[in-house]
Amino acid sequence: MRRLSRKKTLNLMKELDAFPKVPESYVETSASGGTVSLIAFTTIAFLTIMEFMVYQDTWMKYEYEVDKDFTSKLRINIDITVAMRCQYVGADVLDLAETMVASADGLIYEPVPFELTPQQKEFQRMLQIIQSRLQEEHSLQDVIFKSAFKSASTALPPREDNSLQSPDACRIHGHLYVNKVAGNFHITVGKAIPHPRGHAHLAALVSHESYNFSHRIDHLSFGELIPGIINPLDGTEKIASDHNQMFQYFITVVPTKLHTYKISAETHQFSVTERERVINHAAGSHGVSGIFMKYDISSLMVTVTEEHMPFWQFLVRLCGIIGGIFSTTGILHGFGRFVAEIIFCRFRLGSYRSTSVPLPDGHTSNHLPLITDNNTH
Repeated sequence: MRRLSRKKTLNLMKELDAFPKVPESYVETSASGGTVSLIAFTTIAFLTIMEFMVYQDTWMKYEYEVDKDFTSKLRINIDITVAMRCQYVGADVLDLAETMVASADGLIYEPVPFELTPQQKEFQRMLQIIQSRLQEEHSLQDVIFKSAFKSASTALPPREDNSLQSPDACRIHGHLYVNKVAGNFHITVGKAIPHPRGHAHLAALVSHESYNFSHRIDHLSFGELIPGIINPLDGTEKIASDHNQMFQYFITVVPTKLHTYKISAETHQFSVTERERVINHAAGSHGVSGIFMKYDISSLMVTVTEEHMPFWQFLVRLCGIIGGIFSTTGILHGFGRFVAEIIFCRFRLGSYRSTSVPLPDGHTSNHLPLITDNNTH
């Protein structure tokens, strides 16, 4: 009974077999078929390796939505060196929504030499090269996002001790918190003096000959501080050509949520437009000498997520490669043989020309002679 049930099961499986069976007598090997098979297997191996590399790689997905968080504070990270002594300059933030001065107590004024050491100059030059490449190749930003917290620090290397060089500049660094509205962070002559109608800077005791707003922005970012992220103004250096010169940076800040396989953080990207001009009231160029960074918060929020190809999708693509190459090469090989047979048959037919055969009644026949064994010898 068991043997009968096994035979029935085998017969049922044979009936369900949908794959065609080609008799061995129909299978014919040829040099062209072997060549096509070799090309097909080589192509399959190459594309499989490339597909596996794509499967190992990841990409960044960007999603946009309206930013509904207006109550939280915005953190500004600053590291700027101005070519003036610390007692001559002051930095603060003017909140345009409430027309009041935001607290700048989180900033540190450190007297430093403005000239960089050779090691720092080399680092700054490399950072400027990266910035120029980022402006041309926007896809490099994805590489920076994926390498955050893994790459080297983007901060300027510490200065080597040199007692012969006296401090002639002021490094303003630290962070401060402001409301998520448009504002103006500026560095100008004199310390800020708040009053009910706005604010002012005590600049009467500083002579115009000592004005020098040549500056270097080693770091400027918004939101959470993430090591390895390069911001648009990092490594910027501006040299003033006149004592009364204004440098303006118009910044648009975009809230960004970054989710990768390494980190998950809330930061801010920004774009910037630069402008500089000399203050000359006689020529109609009005204003105040200094460094002004006017920022505005975008109403859109970007969510950047690192994604990976699912394993099932990798298998489907792999099966498509193997089956597609086998089918395509089979069709091309069959079509090539068909064309070759047509061409060769025409050549063979053209080699047999018609001949005149005399008949007993004096007529001629133009039909092709029959090929017999006597004609072949």
